[in-house]
Amino acid sequence: MTEAIRDIATRDPAAARGLTATLLPIMGVVFVAFLVIGVAMPVLPLHVHDGLDFGTFVVGVVAGSQFAASLVSRPWAGHFSDARGAKRGVVAGLLAAAVSGLLYLLSLGVSASPLLSVMILLAGRALLGGAESFIITAAVSWGLALAQANHAGKVIAWVGSAMFAAFAIGAPAGAALYAAHGFGAISLATTLAPLAVLPLVARLPAVAPAHHARASFVEVIGAVWVPGLGSALGSVGFGAVTTFVALLFATKGWANGWSAYTAYAVAFILARVFFSHLADRIGGAKVALVCAAVEAVGQALIWLAVRPEMALAGAALTGFGFSLVYPGFGVEAVRRVPAQSRGLAMGAYTAFLDLAQGLASPALGLIAAGAQLNLLFLVSSATVLCASLVAWWLIANPTTPNASTS
Repeated sequence: MTEAIRDIATRDPAAARGLTATLLPIMGVVFVAFLVIGVAMPVLPLHVHDGLDFGTFVVGVVAGSQFAASLVSRPWAGHFSDARGAKRGVVAGLLAAAVSGLLYLLSLGVSASPLLSVMILLAGRALLGGAESFIITAAVSWGLALAQANHAGKVIAWVGSAMFAAFAIGAPAGAALYAAHGFGAISLATTLAPLAVLPLVARLPAVAPAHHARASFVEVIGAVWVPGLGSALGSVGFGAVTTFVALLFATKGWANGWSAYTAYAVAFILARVFFSHLADRIGGAKVALVCAAVEAVGQALIWLAVRPEMALAGAALTGFGFSLVYPGFGVEAVRRVPAQSRGLAMGAYTAFLDLAQGLASPALGLIAAGAQLNLLFLVSSATVLCASLVAWWLIANPTTPNASTS
């Protein structure tokens, strides 16, 4: 009886307070945690390219190292969240993010030796990638455990919206900090912001980890690899914008390159506010099919841009499209695994996105080094369009939801 009461108290607050009230505190934690990534987005390429005097390939490597580290840590993050509890996973991620900021500061201390500085910066980015993996995997798992099973799409979309709201605010804030105080201010923000949110996490109710037998990582990969592939292809447009659009603005002599990040993030959030229910209502694959095409159009518009307004419109379309590509394929992934393995499933599913980013950022950097910078957005557009083909395959080959997911 005691265990049953505890299960109701920890797993059904959504029924008593509503989905929004349940998710808002978790979204707040994610928002603050991801400010540390948002503030670095528009300035890290400039710091590596202009401050340390490295080329676009190294810019891509530094940016991609975070996604590569996230890829490696996803299985660990998923297992940790399922076995030890999502709240502990979030705390571990926040502490790791703070340490990554200390490594940023250390890299500045040896900036007179650019090679050593960029190597330490790579280590900081890698640690931040692991931190991001723990935070977002555990936060989504936390939300899925608290919400009803038929709200999986909303949970994935809303928690992700908090992440991109942080990007929207973090991009101009990071640009302002960098202009006024240099990369040292970015490093301090990366160190202090995760620590500031720990008291909020401490007050939130934990969800007891499931004690049922959980699927192995290999089994989960086998269940989610097709929607994971779709998400990976769709994420290339996201990587192209976050890594290279500031350099595109700079090379074309356009001011306020950070505004492209904000346009992307605002469109991303608006899509999720008004359309996040569609994946649960009509099916994730159908949503992903349409939205991947919208994202591809956005990337093509950046490729063709002759004025900054065209690039901003392309960034907004990219954000709007990818906003629903990720939860669309995510719903298809979650419905294929039992409830007690959802943390691992989200880790495995998101690992495909990390793999795409870890490979795509350096590859797009090589394309930019050998041709005009805007050409990489054409390549990205064609890649994103392939995500629509994956969604079409999922529609044509539906899978019965796992009986244990409800």
